[in-house]
Amino acid sequence: MTTYYPMRGAQSGFTLVERLIVAIILAILAAIVVPQFAASTNDARASALRSNISNIRGAIDLYAQQHGGTFPAAVASTGGTCTGGTAGTGAADTVAALTEQLTRYSNASGQTCSIQDIGGDGSIEFPFGPYVKSDSLPANPVTDTAAVKFESTGDLAMRAQATPGLGWRYDTTSGKFIADDDSLDPSGVAYDTY
Repeated sequence: MTTYYPMRGAQSGFTLVERLIVAIILAILAAIVVPQFAASTNDARASALRSNISNIRGAIDLYAQQHGGTFPAAVASTGGTCTGGTAGTGAADTVAALTEQLTRYSNASGQTCSIQDIGGDGSIEFPFGPYVKSDSLPANPVTDTAAVKFESTGDLAMRAQATPGLGWRYDTTSGKFIADDDSLDPSGVAYDTY
């Protein structure tokens, strides 16, 4: 029986040149793929922003139609007799009033309650809403905050002031609701023009 021994000094594995070629190929692939993922993330944020703005604007418009042209947060959400539920606590021009008037039941005066509250005569005390099926406003996906800056100028050409820490800008006189961000989306369109 013959025994074979491996040759001493012979090496197995990849050479330095082969390793360098693989590293270069991986670097080229990474340079091509990584920007595509970043662009996809920015496109997703822009799409989510458009969706959030559209949904909130629709809720604001429906609220105004049912409340005689008064936009949410233009009046306080407090003052209603809410038996068995939680009454609104938001003063005019506050996030609390805007949130309560969009996410709870309301009466024609804008007062809110967590339940419709059937009165002693069988009538519904808070017949309108809710307009948003959530307990809070959504965050602006670009600035990652739901904080709102209120205006009451009625300016339909209102633009963002890009105030740090704010996600939205809202005018209680005109009902205009925009992203408080003047940077550009991946297509070169300013977020506050959505």
